[in-house]
Amino acid sequence: MNHPIDITVKTQYLVEQSVPDEDRFVFSYTITLTNRGAEEAQLISRHWVITDGNNAVQEVKGMGVVGQQPTLEPGASYTYSSGVVLPTETGTMTGTYQMRTTSGTSFEAPIPVFALVPPHLLH
Repeated sequence: MNHPIDITVKTQYLVEQSVPDEDRFVFSYTITLTNRGAEEAQLISRHWVITDGNNAVQEVKGMGVVGQQPTLEPGASYTYSSGVVLPTETGTMTGTYQMRTTSGTSFEAPIPVFALVPPHLLH
């Protein structure tokens, strides 16, 4: 099944929470999911694959996002913000949301890979 969920991501490096001398680099990310399908879809769970600058991978699975399991009507969007702490200055995140339509069809909505990079490293 083609998934009808569009996902956009914005990231931000949180200077005030990061402590580079202690290998602590904090990023926030804001994700917007938009239901382009003809049927309501509920976000059931998430699966993140977080890769730091040393290619160490951490996987995070859990129910919902920020304590919620939002239902998106056709054409509706849902936006939430969360964060991640890396031991390196850069990294990437990707993953999937497990979704279920009102008719009971389950599907995965892939989260496009996005980079976690402080602004001073962008050219």
